[in-house]
Amino acid sequence: MDHAPHPEQPYPGLTTAQRTAYLDRIALPDPGAPSPEALARLQLAHLRAVPFENLSIHLGERVDLDPGALLTKVVTGRRGGFCYELNGVFAELLTSLGYRVSLLAARVHDGERLGPPFDHLALRVDLDEPWLVDVGFGRFSRSPLRLDERGEQADAEGAFTLVPVGEHDDLDILMDGAPQYRLGLRPYQLADFAPTCWWQATSPDSHFTRSTACSLLTADGGRVTISGNRLITTTPAGERTERTLTDDEALAAYRTRFGITLDRLPALPG
Repeated sequence: MDHAPHPEQPYPGLTTAQRTAYLDRIALPDPGAPSPEALARLQLAHLRAVPFENLSIHLGERVDLDPGALLTKVVTGRRGGFCYELNGVFAELLTSLGYRVSLLAARVHDGERLGPPFDHLALRVDLDEPWLVDVGFGRFSRSPLRLDERGEQADAEGAFTLVPVGEHDDLDILMDGAPQYRLGLRPYQLADFAPTCWWQATSPDSHFTRSTACSLLTADGGRVTISGNRLITTTPAGERTERTLTDDEALAAYRTRFGITLDRLPALPG
């Protein structure tokens, strides 16, 4: 399995045909001129159409952060990905639609510890004010968050608060009072995330190599997830059901629940 990072090649941006195909992928008509309302529609449509998944790691597929490769995987191949892939390719769509987008690095909170630098990729989108946009963190805000707001921000997923930390303008992003990740405000290029992406995809210490996951926000506001060989459904009210799948049932569930057609199941760890 080849996950070695390689230098990012110059990329000209989305063509008109690619942008149209991407909007079709997320089942959204042309959103019109950049605005907070259009940005919110784009984010929600993406969350409902493109799953958060780490299947490539367990299928022996290359995790490639080249923008063209990401478009091929997510748009043409109708797959999902994890944060570097999802927010990386979403940034391409937003840029092609006229948004000013910056890539921000974050460290994910894991109990009392923080993950490594570049542990997570999120987006800053500048309109009349800056917004935090994230379609690559699994269960998280469904709408953009105001980056300059320090009070509580209500969202369908919960209450979000951005809390300044330290002397470097970092922000702890809290959901219902629980820290999710620590966000830096310095912009980076997608290639800057390649070394940590490679570590996440290969290291036995990465939680992405320890289990398979595929998760998607449903149209009614619930969530459907396949974790290992378990199908987990959560209603908008938070009621959770879980059942174990056979191999044939798992392949069918990937196809019917996520639109992902596999010829074999990802190898389960251990």
